[in-house]
Parts: sequence; C-alpha cells; structure tokens
Amino acid sequence: MTEASYDFIIIGAGSTGCVLANRLSAKPGLRVLLLEAGPRDLNPWIHIPIGYYRTMDDTRINWSYQTEDVPESAGRRFDWPRGKVLGGCSSINGLVYARGQAEDFDHWRQLGNTGWAYSDVLPYFRRAEGASIDNIDEDCHGRDGPLGVSRASPNPLCDAYIAAAAQAGIPTNPDYNGHDQEGAGYFQVTTRNGWRSSAATAYLKPARKRPNLKVQTDTMVRRLIIDGTRVVGVEVERGGTVEILRAGREVLLAAGAINSPQILQLSGIGNASLLREQGIEVAHHLPEVGENLQDHYTCRSTYRCAQPVTVNDEVRSWPRKIGVALQWLKDRSGPMSLSAGQVGVFAKTRPDCATPDVQFHFLRYTAQKRGRTLDPFSGFTVTMCQLRPESRGHVRITSPDHTAKPLIQPNYLNTHTDRETMVAGMKLVRKVAAQPALSDYISAEMMPGADVADDAALLEYVRANGGSIFHPSSTCRMGADDGAVVDPRLRVRGLTGLRVADASIMPTLVSANTNAACIMIGEKAADMILQDIA
Repeated sequence: MTEASYDFIIIGAGSTGCVLANRLSAKPGLRVLLLEAGPRDLNPWIHIPIGYYRTMDDTRINWSYQTEDVPESAGRRFDWPRGKVLGGCSSINGLVYARGQAEDFDHWRQLGNTGWAYSDVLPYFRRAEGASIDNIDEDCHGRDGPLGVSRASPNPLCDAYIAAAAQAGIPTNPDYNGHDQEGAGYFQVTTRNGWRSSAATAYLKPARKRPNLKVQTDTMVRRLIIDGTRVVGVEVERGGTVEILRAGREVLLAAGAINSPQILQLSGIGNASLLREQGIEVAHHLPEVGENLQDHYTCRSTYRCAQPVTVNDEVRSWPRKIGVALQWLKDRSGPMSLSAGQVGVFAKTRPDCATPDVQFHFLRYTAQKRGRTLDPFSGFTVTMCQLRPESRGHVRITSPDHTAKPLIQPNYLNTHTDRETMVAGMKLVRKVAAQPALSDYISAEMMPGADVADDAALLEYVRANGGSIFHPSSTCRMGADDGAVVDPRLRVRGLTGLRVADASIMPTLVSANTNAACIMIGEKAADMILQDIA
C-alpha cells in the first residue's frame, strides 16, 4: 500500500470538480489532486454535440445506474446515466445551458443559506460563461469565461414552434438566462466553435500543465479516512492497487448526487441505522445523507410531420448520412451540431403561478427509444418536465463494497401537485401544437395519441411513459439547520477537513437543467475555500 500527500484532494472530475481543480491550482503554493473513477475524455463522440445520443448509454464512460421500481410510475425502473469520465455529466449531457430562476436561489437564501441568493451567485455564473451570442441581457452574462456558450442554430420548423407558443400565450424570449425565464426561444448550449464545451475542456485542459495539479483517472474511491472528527485523506483503488492519499487541508467531495452520498455512507458518515445494517462502523451520524433526492420527471409527445424538414429526413439514407458528416467536417453545422433540444419553453400551467413551473425541450426528430435509430418518417418530439417537483426520494448503499451500485428510489409522482402539474403540462404541449403556426407541419399526434383524451387518461400515460431527464440533486442538502448535511460554506456538519460541492448540495432542485448551476457551485466553492485558507 502506497501513500502520497496533497493540500486538497478533489473526488470527481465532473462539472464542479474540474472547476475546483482549475481555480485552486491557480494558486501555485497549493498541491491539488483530482480523482476520477472513469477514463480520460478521449472518446470522439464526447466532443461532437450530437454524440450525447451515443454517450448516454456507453458503459465505458457512464455509471449506467438504474432506479428501484417506482410505485407511482407504473412500478417501472428507470435508467439513470451519470458521467464516469473527465468532465462527468458535462461530457455526456444534452448540452443545454439553463441556469434556473432567480427565485430558486433567493429561496435557498430564505432557507437560511447566507451567500446563495441570486445576487450572490450571478457573479459566478458570469465568471464561468464565455457567451458568443447576441440579443441577450448583457448584465446577466459573461463574455470572457472558460465555458463556451452559444445559441442553437435557427431552423424554419423551430421558428414555427416558437411562433405557435406565442399564439398559445407563451411569450417569445430570446434570453431565458436573463432577467426573466418565462417564454419560448432557442436554447443556449455549451458549445464553442461547434464543439462541446465540457467542464474538462473548458476548465481542466488549460490547467493540466500546472506542476501543482495532478489528475488521476481510473481511480475508485473506497472510503474517506477519518481521524476523530477530521477527514485526513482518501483510500482509493487503481489497477488493483490500494493507495492512501493524505489531504493536508481538505477533501472536496464533488462526485455528484449519487456518488457523493454513497462515498459518505461507505465512510461511516450517514444514518447510523443504515450503516450498521450494512456492516459499516459509524464514524458520524448524519441522518439526511442520501435523503431529499429530487429529479425532473419528463414525458414526451411526438408528432408526425407533414413536410420533410426533420432530422429523420436528413439522415434517412447512407448517402444523406455521409452528407451530414461532410457538413459537420466542413463548418461544424447540421444535425451533428444538435443538442438535446433546439427550442426551450419555460411556461406557467396556471395563471396563479408566480414563475414557470414546466419546461419543454423541442427536438427536430423522433425515435422509439433514447439512443436508437430515428423513425423512418418525418417527425418531431416535445418533452415536458415539471420544474419544481415535491416528490422526494433517496440514495442508499446496499453493501460495504465500494463497487456495489447504490439503491436509488426517486419516488416520482408521489404527490398530488406533481401529478396535476404533469397533466397540465401535457395539455399545454397540445395547446401549442394546435396553433395555426404549426398547421402546415403537423399531420398527426402520435404520442400520447387521440385516444388519450381526458385528464385521467393523460395521467395514466404520464405514469406509463414518463422518465427521468437526468437532473438528480439534493442528497447532501445545504442548510443552516442542524439536519442539513453541509452548511452554507459547504462544510460537512460535525466534521472538519471535508466539503461537498456538486448538485447534491442544492436545498431544492433548480428550475432548469442542472449543469450550469453545478459549474456555478464550483466557482463559488473555490472562492469560499480560498477565502477560508487565506
């Protein structure tokens, strides 16, 4: 067994971990180690935007988790892809850049999390962002940050969908990351010059040559090493060899909403009864570790298109596929440049909603299942998710073995409000589709279909056909109360030398895709750490 020593050990080279590695190693006197369970980001599909269609199911770079049976979702299990590669989920996600609503972060502050109001976090969003788009609220955006942000390419079918949303009463909004989220417009996406801008390419790549930063891939964390009430290091396994890695200052857990609570529990930090049940010695009783799990539940509607203007048409034959590849090689445009959604809609299902409570992703293609061949006819898809679910789940270890996958129970649709909002959202999707702007494009609704007519039938459709949009959060909840896992400076309660910084610390799930907020958390966490050691 070998040993090595660093000032900071970061566990997880994902959206937050890569930011921490860059910002902390920018101070030459600090020795920083970044650990990643997966490989380097050498897979070419990672860097091509449409590559998410393949990487979402690639077990070489993906944890490929699966939930337990979910009672209110027809007793089904759900695939939960999570990045296991440099860049983490930012290397395999659908590239949508959406921060959430100002009210999300103000709510965090109202819960007692000093320093996390929207006015506090906006500077970190701006610091991270290198936007190359026009018609935005400049005081809300950054132009010089490392993370490339561009706008999805315009298209006549997308324009028609935005117009239909306006006809349905949803305003057109070219900048949902600006002063007001509500409305329909082209998605902002994490690309630069046509290539994916992941946390690894944006933050880690520029820092790799620093002599005080070491990046170690293919390294599984077995447990944290605890001396009394202080975390002093990490026990890892790499290539069959066990290593002890010492942290002179802090261990920073940035492994995500599934792996962060799993690592804590494997280390004896969590609910004492669960730990004893799994044969793990209790180091620190912290009951909420792994609890409070939140995710966006989504359900899709698909339409047969009356005109050959969809991606289905553009890749229908091998000559067309070759043409698409040549178009990409020529100028980084065409279907290979697409994100998981070209148009985004943030809307209110009820007049009394203060802010949008549902989100649509409009995609210019249809397929029977994620990652499968596109349908042999013209079609487009609208996925709709509820933005602020009330349902709460949990993540719990099932064994003291660090290679055993944890139990994941999201408890989707577990409240009346969640079920009601999903049905209202599906009806709003239909309302947009019925507008004159789309009359020349839609020939038929395929899913849910005309036989799914009333609210009860829609709810059954949602139960049987919905799924995750892959935004798990909140399993190491931040708060000022004694029950919280971390305090507002992300320090694990009751211990020293350990912080958590990733989606797991969100008190409540942001009303948007989670990658942008995770990168912001990394920026803010790095600032707090540097302040605390100054």
